[in-house]
Amino acid sequence: MTQNNHVLTFLFLLFLSFSKGNAQDKSSYPKNEFRAVWIATVANIDWPKSGNDSVEKQKADFLEILDTYKKLNYNAVIVQIRTAGDAFYPTQLAPWSKYLTGKQGQATKGNVDLLAWMITESHNQGFEFHAWLNPYRATMDLNTAQLSKEHDYYKHPEWMLKYAGKWYYNPALPEVQAHLLAVVDEVVEKYDIDAIHFDDYFYPYKVTGENFNDAASYKLYGNGMSLEDFRRNNVNIFVEAVSHSIKKAKPWVQFGISPFGVWRNKSVDPRGSDTQSGQTNYDDLFADPMAWMENCWVDYLLPQLYWSMDHRTASYSKLLKWWAENSKNTAIYIGNGSYKINTDSDKKWFNPEEIPNQIDITRSFPNVGGNAFFSAKVFVNKNKAVTQLLAENQYKYPALPYVVPNSRKIVLDIPYVCEKLETDSIKKYTLDFPVHSKVRYVLLYAAKDSLKLNTNNPSQIINKIAFKEKANSINLVIPSDQLEKNTTYAVSFIDFFGNESLPTTLNPPYIPAVTHIQTETDE
Repeated sequence: MTQNNHVLTFLFLLFLSFSKGNAQDKSSYPKNEFRAVWIATVANIDWPKSGNDSVEKQKADFLEILDTYKKLNYNAVIVQIRTAGDAFYPTQLAPWSKYLTGKQGQATKGNVDLLAWMITESHNQGFEFHAWLNPYRATMDLNTAQLSKEHDYYKHPEWMLKYAGKWYYNPALPEVQAHLLAVVDEVVEKYDIDAIHFDDYFYPYKVTGENFNDAASYKLYGNGMSLEDFRRNNVNIFVEAVSHSIKKAKPWVQFGISPFGVWRNKSVDPRGSDTQSGQTNYDDLFADPMAWMENCWVDYLLPQLYWSMDHRTASYSKLLKWWAENSKNTAIYIGNGSYKINTDSDKKWFNPEEIPNQIDITRSFPNVGGNAFFSAKVFVNKNKAVTQLLAENQYKYPALPYVVPNSRKIVLDIPYVCEKLETDSIKKYTLDFPVHSKVRYVLLYAAKDSLKLNTNNPSQIINKIAFKEKANSINLVIPSDQLEKNTTYAVSFIDFFGNESLPTTLNPPYIPAVTHIQTETDE
């Protein structure tokens, strides 16, 4: 038999294994699933533990969070880099955050850019990095004496409105919108992030007996709208501007928002959910996720469903179904209130199965693509009964985040082995450098039997390696702790949009392998 015939025979057998192989049930072990954790920095909730900690300790604590969630096979971190008119990175647009350096406006020792470091370390561990900004909140209290003179409260007092013990940027002012857009633009252009993320704070949550005093700007810019429509329009204008600006600068950077979990109650609007929520997005926060989806302004929505499965007034199960049925033009993930585990007045949260059950029911809706958890400290050396369940069941195997919505394409570059070095303790392969694609990761698969190599099986993913090569070739090293006898390895590229190339087997034959190509219906 000629060499070509050997190759054709191998490809045919490999094709059969990929098309009929031991792929897992998608609902149990999906290959693609968003698994994120919020890392809250405001009030030092998750990180840093103190603004007075040394940079070295802050780095160690951040790496501990990454290590915890890497072991649980999470794949995205949502890190808060602007809490209240401040910044966790060097910028002329806001003072350094006191939650990072102990005093607002005081730089990190040596002017270390911890944001750039966090992004690199997150990518090295295989995580997407979603930069979380709170745009409208200017302060956390009324103690303005502790604010830096570089804070907008002092530089632009005309932008500020006082409400419920805090200062807020006035969302109606064009100057405020332009300034906040500049904040976003700087982060997108300067840093290698995967997404810009806003949380649920738009107009502030209502407080009984207080009025958000935007009467002057309403009189100036109201244009005949009702006050409520005026406020929603202000938010929509800003959301649209952020969306277009991000995509113009870096099309692969996603724009995601995690709104409050209830859009409207059915008692107010027949399109609303079967809930009795005291406040809602549309009527109280003046945020309209339905409009954002309709106009394709966001890549994903991550509604915060921080209730138990059968909660009396806001059931996780009912709200999950509502968001699944009302999604349009965007990816939908679900935010889970893991911070309530073993602490909430709702005793359902004392059952370690509550979060696993929430993940299971989420997976039953094909157009809902995963979960995010608030917040990071909950599983760092805590709640081990829950983490054990996740590690042994729902999150037993790795998963890849989804492709950026509306960005699916064929990755033209396929890994090609041009050199190899094999010893008892190491395997080293040199791959041709990709010339047609902007590659984010190299993904490594392994199977005991070459005929059972199945790149749709997440249990065969053994490493997701950040692409850092600057030269004309890629060196891929499989260390001894990942080496096994009679094991077949395959490798693929993942581009900045999350598209995966065809894989190539690394041990003989050194040729591109035939595999299943993802389609839109796979999501």
